[in-house]
Amino acid sequence: MRLEHMRVKFLIFVLLNFSWITACLLPLHLQAQKVAQTAVKQVNSTPTPRPDRIILTWQTDPTTSQTVTWRTDKSVKTPLAEIALADASANFANYAKALPAQTEPLKTQTSEALYHSVNFTQLLPNTLYAYRVGDGTYWSEWFQFRTASQEPEPFSFIYFGDVQNQVFSHWSRVIRAAYAEVPKAKFMLYVGDLINHPEDDTEWQEWFAAGSFIHATVPNILVAGNHEYTRNAVGFPRITHHWAAQFNLPDNGIKSEPDLVYYTDYQNLRVISLNSYWKVPAQAKWLEEILKNNPKKWTVVTCHYPIQSTAIGRENENLLKHWQPILDKYKVDLVLQGHDHTYARGASSASKENNGCLKTAPVYVVSISGPKMYTLGDKEWLERGAENTQLYQVITVEQDKLIYKSMTVTGELYDAFELQKQKDEAARVTELKTASKAERRFTNTLKAPTK
Repeated sequence: MRLEHMRVKFLIFVLLNFSWITACLLPLHLQAQKVAQTAVKQVNSTPTPRPDRIILTWQTDPTTSQTVTWRTDKSVKTPLAEIALADASANFANYAKALPAQTEPLKTQTSEALYHSVNFTQLLPNTLYAYRVGDGTYWSEWFQFRTASQEPEPFSFIYFGDVQNQVFSHWSRVIRAAYAEVPKAKFMLYVGDLINHPEDDTEWQEWFAAGSFIHATVPNILVAGNHEYTRNAVGFPRITHHWAAQFNLPDNGIKSEPDLVYYTDYQNLRVISLNSYWKVPAQAKWLEEILKNNPKKWTVVTCHYPIQSTAIGRENENLLKHWQPILDKYKVDLVLQGHDHTYARGASSASKENNGCLKTAPVYVVSISGPKMYTLGDKEWLERGAENTQLYQVITVEQDKLIYKSMTVTGELYDAFELQKQKDEAARVTELKTASKAERRFTNTLKAPTK
């Protein structure tokens, strides 16, 4: 009996260790999926007849239009949106106009949903509107938004680096801190990797829950990152089905890349959104055409993979070859990027003085808003960097001046500079004073406790 008991204990030991070894031998992305599947869900992603995942984007001119998209379950048959001029009297709702929505189904691993959208058009510039979405029985609350001005009035927008991980638990505080800092921001700009697993509907629910009413009141400009991509049946890259369903974006880019390559003109600013995941050479031709015929005073280009990378071994030669010469040629002001899970700001050698200091645009930025952090490389192009720090950026655009501020989630001004427009020349860069000159690194920031 004793021998038999020892045999049983030995078999249990072997089985337990074999399971552990097998799990460790899984590819990292499969290990992550296994963890995600076993973790307790912090949000409920099941759709209902009540509208949720309400988000503002633009498909057309921000001065006279605004697009809203939302989700319901399959029981909703007559989706619509109502809009009215906002007024201090609650009677504004009596003057609302109802518009039928376009609907797109989306089947996920957990449920089937309907996504509805309405593009409000023929709006008045610089005007406050109230709107709600529903089906006549179930309604959202009334939200408000303001259209863009036809004049080049000063305005601010917010730029977020990668979100990706622990979205509900750790990123919520970032978007809420940013909104509290600039409640009248005209839009929010995302540089990709909003989630970790592209087809995981619960992760998308976390992103929408984190932003909550902010997504429904502040318009969004979004580019896709590598974590928004999966593979089709034959192994080619495919953007997640969630992307087109959730985000209705301008149709003015490359036709083969709808909702992925486009531009948005907001007052005296042009924001050009590129897809750095693939088809880079094809986008270069389009990019040059859009910059050549650019009537706006200020230009921002945004993409996920950084043209100027922050980490050793993560250089993107394809982007350096095809895109950077065009950005330099047309004196683009800012290039806003993500992917490297660090913070970095600097310029290519063409934009520096003989002493190596930043002189003129383009200014390249990589940022991170989520909790996943990498090590910062010692790159020549860097002027300011950070590790292990959740950040958001506030960018204010004036007539001849652009002010850039990078803020930590705890409210510290970490990096700042000013761009001053010069006639027929690249904008001049002036460093601004920040709260601390010391760079935040893993060695001097809060460490995770040892177990």
